[in-house]
Amino acid sequence: MLLRELLAVDELDLRLLVGGDADDHALDRAVRAVPTIDRADPGRFLTGGELVLTGLAWWQEDGDAEPFVRILDRAGVTALAAGEVEHGHIPDDLVHACRRYGLPLVAVRPETSFSAITEHVLRRLHRRDGDGLAAMVERHRRLLTDEQPGSDPVLELLQHSLGLDIRVLSATGRQIGGARPALHAKTAVALAARYLAARRAGEAAPHQVALGSRHYALVPVREASGPSPLTAAADPAAELGDWLLVVEADTSSWPAADLELLDRTAELASDARSEHDRGKAVRNDLARWILDLLRSRVPFDEIPARLRRTAYGVLTETEDWLRCQFVVAQGRWHGARPIPAPALQQLLEEALVHAEGPGPVPPEHIAATVDDGQAVLFVLVPEPADGLPEQVLDCDALRQRLTGVLARWLGPTDSVSVGVSSPVDAPESAPRALDEARTAMRVAAGSPGRVQVRGPVDLTSHILALLPLIPARTRHAFAARLLNPLRDHDSRHQTGLLPTLEAFLDCDASWTMCAARLHLHVNSLRQRIARIEQLTGRDLARLETRLDFLAALKAC
Repeated sequence: MLLRELLAVDELDLRLLVGGDADDHALDRAVRAVPTIDRADPGRFLTGGELVLTGLAWWQEDGDAEPFVRILDRAGVTALAAGEVEHGHIPDDLVHACRRYGLPLVAVRPETSFSAITEHVLRRLHRRDGDGLAAMVERHRRLLTDEQPGSDPVLELLQHSLGLDIRVLSATGRQIGGARPALHAKTAVALAARYLAARRAGEAAPHQVALGSRHYALVPVREASGPSPLTAAADPAAELGDWLLVVEADTSSWPAADLELLDRTAELASDARSEHDRGKAVRNDLARWILDLLRSRVPFDEIPARLRRTAYGVLTETEDWLRCQFVVAQGRWHGARPIPAPALQQLLEEALVHAEGPGPVPPEHIAATVDDGQAVLFVLVPEPADGLPEQVLDCDALRQRLTGVLARWLGPTDSVSVGVSSPVDAPESAPRALDEARTAMRVAAGSPGRVQVRGPVDLTSHILALLPLIPARTRHAFAARLLNPLRDHDSRHQTGLLPTLEAFLDCDASWTMCAARLHLHVNSLRQRIARIEQLTGRDLARLETRLDFLAALKAC
């Protein structure tokens, strides 16, 4: 479509400010795309031939227009169309800059929406050249594959270029990328549920959905090297890992060329999904590697060196143990049949990264695997900023997140039990933390409700709640049997083993925290704990031992 043809459309009421009689050839430039851009550096969105729409949010004072227009001129855009809503007029600074570079400038009155301009241009482009937009999308695909990987640049570019609200959702309704603001949570959940129903029924895409007065088209975002989600075998884990492209439009009457364009758009999102899946696979391999290593006889002090040789270590240049928490989950359908652990793994990851609620976890901070029928996640605990509390997983917040994600997936008699560990500071604490998380999961499984999450505090409360039910004489005899060897040793040698034990338990068996509290070197603390284990014949690496000692101390 030529620029002069667009200016001749009466209902758009566009006003040419720069160009015209003195520069007629500029009006014969072709318009090949209509991006909306409101950032000061638009270069990465432009390939040439665009009519750039801008609301002028980037312009604040004289001098701002020159670098913006210079970028447009170098990119070979056809013209600039500026809206009058933001400032009430088109700044002279912008008019002078466009004249300096010979770039046609069009004023868009407040009564004319950018979407009306975009739709008019797209309709004309389709009538004149059915393959034009598809070819443009293909050019964008090559550009993004080479220079701009990731879902946000892909979807942002498509939104600007095509004038459509495009979003990518997960199969649980979480927005992964695309137009902002995000869809309302209930709308996103309803669209995801409709997608899953269509997937299970084997319906052909795109799926048309009407919610109130709004119409949406849903398109599966396929794995680059995998089958279509609608033709894959029914697999809860696979479907929960799906992405879907959401276009706010009724595409049922679109011509074949437009539907092909929609498929090309889904392919762009597929490229982003492939990159996401590759990063996720590297992290999940790390989770499997850590579990296998903890079961081996490799000395704990060698684990960081081996970590550096994993794919994750090479890519992230990680040299030390990654401070983390363990999250372990299992579930049952209808109170009997186990829920597949890979599906639980997907649900836990979705719950953790969901933007709603306190403390969402970045996807790159999660490594997950399956072990003995359970989903096992390693969640990195970032170092807190000065003066701020540590960002550890909160069991109540996780339960709320999981309940929201699982609400449309679990039946009334299904259940999920989740255990969370204390933070793990060093490799030698990892077996203890994994044991702790699994014990917490068992405590959660004994609690009523569809979704239960328990952590270290709940384990302590669980044990202490049982103490009053045990006769006093039995409690005291139990405490004496465990603690008297330490009391006797402290009395004879003035060693302070009993206070060391109390501090160690109070710090959730964290070597680093306990050493800092007692003002000891970690090696000195290890020697004291080893002496406690020798005198009592108990292994403090085991969660059951620590709970026994805790009960004994409380029973005194």
